[in-house]
Amino acid sequence: MWRTVLCDLLNIEYPILQGGMAWVATGELAAAVSAAGGLGIIGAGNAPPEAVRQEIHKVRERTDRPFGVNVYYMSPFAEDIIKLVIEEKVPVVTTGAGNPGKHLPLLKEAGTKVIPVIASVSLAKRLERLGVDALIAEGMECGGHIGEITTMALVPQVVDAVKVPVIAAGGIADGRGLVAALSLGAVGVQMGTRFICATECVAHENYKQAILRAGDRDTVVTGIKGHYVRVLRNKLSRQFEELAARGASWEEMDKLGSGKLRAAVIEGDVEYGSLMAGQIAGLIQDVKPAKEIISDIMAEAEKVINNLGRIMQ
Repeated sequence: MWRTVLCDLLNIEYPILQGGMAWVATGELAAAVSAAGGLGIIGAGNAPPEAVRQEIHKVRERTDRPFGVNVYYMSPFAEDIIKLVIEEKVPVVTTGAGNPGKHLPLLKEAGTKVIPVIASVSLAKRLERLGVDALIAEGMECGGHIGEITTMALVPQVVDAVKVPVIAAGGIADGRGLVAALSLGAVGVQMGTRFICATECVAHENYKQAILRAGDRDTVVTGIKGHYVRVLRNKLSRQFEELAARGASWEEMDKLGSGKLRAAVIEGDVEYGSLMAGQIAGLIQDVKPAKEIISDIMAEAEKVINNLGRIMQ
């Protein structure tokens, strides 16, 4: 029952993707998720191609299962990363912050599946016309860069608007979220925040503990229209709020945020680092191996479906 069309498309066991989070989604995490039956994804972020190549090799040293690379189109190395994934024959590419249209022919020729992250129906339609393999409809509940529509509202509208498979993202961390996404017409889910609290994730322990301590109202949206970012509330987020209150420019915001994600993920600075996390952080209570995260989600989803069957009798 769990082998959705997404599993067939990507040759994976379970319809679960791990988000391609910059600094967080390294080869160690991607390999663990892929080995557990999901699709692990390396977050290229702003990293240069040789650094991403090392992460690709880490995955291949640890598993022979399919994996992906997330290409961040605002990176100065985006063109080089596209060339790299083609050269390395990466099975799947997810994309964000840009349109992969001009690269689709080369990626398709290389046999790479292309799955953009989108936050609107209009963009979903445009990318389907260009020939993408699937779409990740990401609601504003997610951590990091966000759109303006919730997952519950966005996913069914995208499903109705396109014929390619749709993956739901944003505010999903357990079996209930998976079942809800499938009921909205999605063929699987992508999760980011939940996998930060995987044993194999290299994120600093301080970062993981901040997520474990978070409650339902502990994230805040910073930045300005078109550049919103969801993070856990801390001293840095308050500085962003002060800038926004006085009408600061995007350039000022960007300067304040420069290097702050690395400070959180690598250095463990939970006060002045950018603790990107989704609203679902309040649901996460433990750190455990990626394999257990996935198996627990699938077991819970089975229970939820069985319970729904009893309710409907």
